[in-house]
Amino acid sequence: MKGLVLDAKWDPRPGYAVTEWEKRTGKAITGSNVWRYPKLEVREKPMPQITKLGQALLEVQACGVCGSDIHFYERDKEGYMYYPGLTKFPVTTGHEFSAKVVEVSKDVDYLKPGDPVTAEEMQWCGYCTPCRNGFPNHCENLEEIGFTVDGAFQQYLVVDAKTCWPVDSILARYGEKLGYDVAAMSEPSCVAYNTIFSRAGGFKPGAYVCIFGAGPIGLAGIALSYLAGAAKIAAFEVSPQRRELAKKLGADAVYDPREVKISEVLMEMSHGEGFDFFMEGAGVPHIVLPEAEKALAINAKVALVGRAARQVPMYLETYQVRRSQFFGAQGHSGDANFPNVIRLVASGKLDLSPIITARYNLEQVVDAIARSGSRSDGKIMVYPN
Repeated sequence: MKGLVLDAKWDPRPGYAVTEWEKRTGKAITGSNVWRYPKLEVREKPMPQITKLGQALLEVQACGVCGSDIHFYERDKEGYMYYPGLTKFPVTTGHEFSAKVVEVSKDVDYLKPGDPVTAEEMQWCGYCTPCRNGFPNHCENLEEIGFTVDGAFQQYLVVDAKTCWPVDSILARYGEKLGYDVAAMSEPSCVAYNTIFSRAGGFKPGAYVCIFGAGPIGLAGIALSYLAGAAKIAAFEVSPQRRELAKKLGADAVYDPREVKISEVLMEMSHGEGFDFFMEGAGVPHIVLPEAEKALAINAKVALVGRAARQVPMYLETYQVRRSQFFGAQGHSGDANFPNVIRLVASGKLDLSPIITARYNLEQVVDAIARSGSRSDGKIMVYPN
């Protein structure tokens, strides 16, 4: 079996205090401060096997390239990777995928061989305090597909069966080939759904919505906001190709943030009242959040999902006098995120197919990730089999 393996040198930055937990587990909490000289290559790997109860062996049908995969590949001037989150290497990357069930452990009676599924990237334990309190995205024993355990840029993988979701309804709408592609978009779309509705509580129909970043999560956020009844959707994106995709998915106005003053545009669009909801999915909060601050409507919400391990200036007085709230969002699990997104896609109301703009086989996956660095595509899909 072949898979795309990421390896890097454990070499904490000067001044970074490695925790005892990091030393014990080999996992870096802030990967960009630990992993140096990342290298990606397609290698021969042993076939994964079911080793305990509650597992499913899957044959990968399609896997999307995520912004995190790009941040694995890209380095700063000191040779450290850009991705700032939880990581353990070496690992097979890839976490936005669809698959067929090959085998399940003897205790799993809700999946059977041949079932088409997608799966949560977050492999939560279910028994730690955050999980038991209903916060699986913050599991204390979290494993992440493609980050700390092997992911879907390989032909087969083993996952926790409880995190699989059937996608036969999506295949019924789109047909098998395109259906598996669209089903692989469930994960980033659920990240957007979790950010807007589950974490931040959404907005009322008629609200003005601003989306920073029109990558796959931002594009899904635009499409979901349109479905939810936003009266106006403004998007900001540097890629001209992605700006066009944003318009197709429901944005009323799309701007290159380098060419306009964001706050002025938003205040003009809202006739001086400000915008009601902001989603930061670009990973540049130090640039866009100060602009959002100048365009907060009374009772506005700001939700952060883009990853950026840095301090950001905020003038809290503005949030007080504008009765505004700030929400941090991570992950996609729980809160009926996956079944609701799958239902929307299967109904035809949420069409994710225009986001897919390029397709590669596994042998070309390093080139696909390098191409992603240009941020010109919507979603690049890879076929390990």
